[in-house]
Amino acid sequence: MNGGCHKARPKRCHLLWALAAIVGILVLAPQGLAAEAAEAPFINIQMDGQGDPGRTSVVMQIFLLMTVLSLAPAILIMLTSFTRIAIVLSVLRQAIGTQSMPPNQIIIGLALFLTFFIMTPVWQNVNQNAVQPYLDKKISQSEAFERAIRPVRTFMFKQTREKDLAMMIEVAKRPRPSNMEEVDTSVLIPSFIISELKTAFQMAFMLYVPFLIIDMVVASVLLSMGMMMLPPVMVSLPFKLMLFVLADGWHLIVGSLVKGFA
Repeated sequence: MNGGCHKARPKRCHLLWALAAIVGILVLAPQGLAAEAAEAPFINIQMDGQGDPGRTSVVMQIFLLMTVLSLAPAILIMLTSFTRIAIVLSVLRQAIGTQSMPPNQIIIGLALFLTFFIMTPVWQNVNQNAVQPYLDKKISQSEAFERAIRPVRTFMFKQTREKDLAMMIEVAKRPRPSNMEEVDTSVLIPSFIISELKTAFQMAFMLYVPFLIIDMVVASVLLSMGMMMLPPVMVSLPFKLMLFVLADGWHLIVGSLVKGFA
């Protein structure tokens, strides 16, 4: 029978042998992979500085660098002129009455580029007096940090109100400082943010008043004409845009924002 199978039906016999080989491979392959996985070495990350103390220092520096990079957006927003510019531009869009014009991307982009323009002298000072000497190994890390924070503190002091600074010192229960050097950075930062918010809302109010007057005048005219079903915003929007363009509003607003940090 076996000889007859090989002579009469060779294709079928070859097919059976091929299927048996495939099944054997499928059964034995996972076992081989499991054995290789079991023999694979474990990866262990340690911070043992007994053999090489410098290696631990490098790991901690990398960890601190990653922490600073994760906080970079908050630092850019809170310790620069970005907060005031973004609030003023957002309120301006609402005052004109255009719901999404200019878009949020345009407002944030303009605020970022204006922030880079305003903060460039400060960052150049930090680069020249702190970053470059540290990279050249002329100063230590602690001295580089002190030199870097100095121009940033000077910038924040110029924009911080004494009333807000005194309030934060009182809340922190710190002794009254005799000069700016005695004010801690942890007290200066919230004082600067509060002052920026107040200044931004003051500028936003001054921008909102002219457009509010136009809305009130248009609403009164429509009411006197008996056109109560017509939304006043639709009629006042062209007049507000015309006033903004004729007064060269972007030039005035951007100029006021930039000069406010001079």
